[in-house]
Amino acid sequence: MKRSAKLSEVGSGNMLPGRPVSASRTEMIELALPQDANLLGNILGGRVMHLIDVAGAIAAHRHCHRQVVTASVDHLDFLNPIRLGELIVLEAQVNRAFHTSVEVGVEVFSENYSKGDRKHTTTAFLTFVALDESGNPCPVPPVIVKTSEERRRYREAGERREVRLEARAKRRKLGGQGGR
Repeated sequence: MKRSAKLSEVGSGNMLPGRPVSASRTEMIELALPQDANLLGNILGGRVMHLIDVAGAIAAHRHCHRQVVTASVDHLDFLNPIRLGELIVLEAQVNRAFHTSVEVGVEVFSENYSKGDRKHTTTAFLTFVALDESGNPCPVPPVIVKTSEERRRYREAGERREVRLEARAKRRKLGGQGGR
């Protein structure tokens, strides 16, 4: 068995056939329009967050071949603004699959379409849960990683999951909701 196949099965606990990261890759492009901008001519952060959620859900759906719901947004960094009239380019892919959930990484770029210049504007990590026909969480296929970049993303997704679960346990201990 190849190393990539072995890596994909770690901790998955299910017998579904694995899917390569490439099967989930999604690119979405939007034009930054006036109704999406603030008074400074920058696209609203909430609009970017909405687009990130949509692109992430498409990538998760492509991997799971099931309906998915957003369970959490781990991390979201706004690095540079997106200006009115630029293209908003979103690239999403599944980084790792767990039992009933997947972590999706989404990178957002602004693109000046007349010059072709691209700037990295936003990075986000989201967790989606796959649902069966009754709306209950169901097992997801493992991820098959093939490149060193995919292995790095896979490893880092596991580290983020540990932090997320520790934070949830801490919130529950303090009497907070802590999720499902």
